[in-house]
Amino acid sequence: MSKNIINARVTFRNSPIHILEQFTIKDVENAYEKFKKSGLDECVIIQTCNRIELFAKTNQNQFEQIKKVWAELSGLNEEIFDDNLEVVKDHEAFHHLLKLTSGLDSMVIGEEQILGQIKNSITEARETKASGQHLNTLFDKAIRIGTRIRNSSGIGKGGISVGSMAVKLAEENIDELKNKKILLIGTGEVSTLVAKSLNRRGYHFNVSSRTLSRSQTFCENMGGSAIKFEDILNGFENYDVIFVATTAPYFLVTYDRIMEATKKKDNGMMILDLSNPRTVDERVATIRGIKLMNLDQIAEMVEKNMNARQNKVKEIENIISEEISVIEASMKRLDAEPLVKDVFKNIDALRIKELEKALRMLDEKDESKIRIIEELTKAVVESIVSTPMNKIRKASEEGNPELVDLATKLFDYQNREN
Repeated sequence: MSKNIINARVTFRNSPIHILEQFTIKDVENAYEKFKKSGLDECVIIQTCNRIELFAKTNQNQFEQIKKVWAELSGLNEEIFDDNLEVVKDHEAFHHLLKLTSGLDSMVIGEEQILGQIKNSITEARETKASGQHLNTLFDKAIRIGTRIRNSSGIGKGGISVGSMAVKLAEENIDELKNKKILLIGTGEVSTLVAKSLNRRGYHFNVSSRTLSRSQTFCENMGGSAIKFEDILNGFENYDVIFVATTAPYFLVTYDRIMEATKKKDNGMMILDLSNPRTVDERVATIRGIKLMNLDQIAEMVEKNMNARQNKVKEIENIISEEISVIEASMKRLDAEPLVKDVFKNIDALRIKELEKALRMLDEKDESKIRIIEELTKAVVESIVSTPMNKIRKASEEGNPELVDLATKLFDYQNREN
């Protein structure tokens, strides 16, 4: 009756991104169908920019079958899997999933997105009926544990990129940021990080760079609304927060322009200079109502947050080690559930049959009396069957397959689960 939980994965830890991308499964629904036809009882596929993973429940070790189907789906030769595919099962698979949900196996420790991606993956697997009782239970528990670990440890707190830190600082310094006017100047790598962070938090923002076409292309991919460069140089007063991330060799945001802008607006302004070299005149910080932060200050905060997260890894690893036994017990208990359900079902069918025979013999018509007799039969059956069934569950939890196998023979259970 024992089932294996297998995790097969290609991740950034073993494979460079350009290799990893080749393993992408483009049609997930079709993949679920093919994996289940190949003999997997249940499966869940997780795909992000840094990993492609399959969790599966199976009666036997079907590594070769998984590799064959995956190769067909991705159009790869099976040989490439030998160098890139990592496979673990049971205890190690549970441990890996908990590291994923708690943020320890991400490229950036504690990053938030992976938890949402795992939730989406199990939801999709449920909807397509690719997952079942075992993987649904496993993922539900792993998500709950991962969420609790994140909340208690604070592993995801604080910005861990210049872009996310800059947006976080804006949130901390500007009340009701969603109602404010936000400007992003630049379309390079740092601007991309800022745009991603703004988008993730649901903020609307304008984007400007040297050419309008470049800004428009950037916005098509990263969000935001493109505006002309000339319009922003003479219109800084239209904004409450300005992110500047350019490579201009001169001060783009000058003292005079900001001084003029403050004369035309009642509220203050926050400017975050993420450029290297700086493109915001430092004298801007002396203007009343202006808060200026530069790249060095923000990078220092990012480093502190990264160090803080790193210091929490050992603590989280200890929590995961404790939680593994809880998950293992839950998964082992599931092995006995089909037998327990079958026994209850069969005995209840006998109870109903004998109850109906007794009622006919008594020629009982009184509904209230019939209800009392029926409840009596249910109580008798429950009191007799519950204790041995709970002992079977407990034996399964504690990894005692001999007792479970004996009960299977005793109750003539033929494993009709699938």
